[in-house]
Amino acid sequence: MQELKLPAVIESIPKLTAWMDEALEKLDCPMKAQMQLDVAMDEIFSNIARYAYLDQNGAAAVRMDFDEKTRLFSLEFRDQGIPFNPLEQAEPDTALGVEARGIGGLGIFLVRKTMDEVSYQYTDGSNILCLKKRI
Repeated sequence: MQELKLPAVIESIPKLTAWMDEALEKLDCPMKAQMQLDVAMDEIFSNIARYAYLDQNGAAAVRMDFDEKTRLFSLEFRDQGIPFNPLEQAEPDTALGVEARGIGGLGIFLVRKTMDEVSYQYTDGSNILCLKKRI
C-alpha cells in the first residue's frame, strides 16, 4: 500500500493525479478505467478540499492498493474534517433539466456509477472513503 499526504486544497490535485496515474500505468490499467479513476479521485479530493475543513487549513491522506489476484485497485481517502458520509446523499434526478436540478450531488453520483465498490466510515475522528475498481 502506498500513501500520499497532501494539504486539502484544490492545488494538490495535479500532484495526486500524477502519483496515481504513474501507478496505474505500471499496472497496465486500461485507459477507460484510468479515466474513471482520475475523475473519481478529482471529485472526491475536490469535495474534501472545499468542504471538509470549512475555512481552516487541513490535510488529507490518500492510499492506493492493488490486489493482483483480483485486479482490484483501491483508493482510500482520509481526512479529519467535519464528519460527512457522501453515500447518504440522495441521488440527483438526472432526468430533470439542468435548470430544474439542484446544485451538487453529481460528482458522488458519477463516482458511485463508475466504481465497483464505494464505502464510507467515520473512525477515530477521520472520514474514510474507499473506492474500488477492477482494472
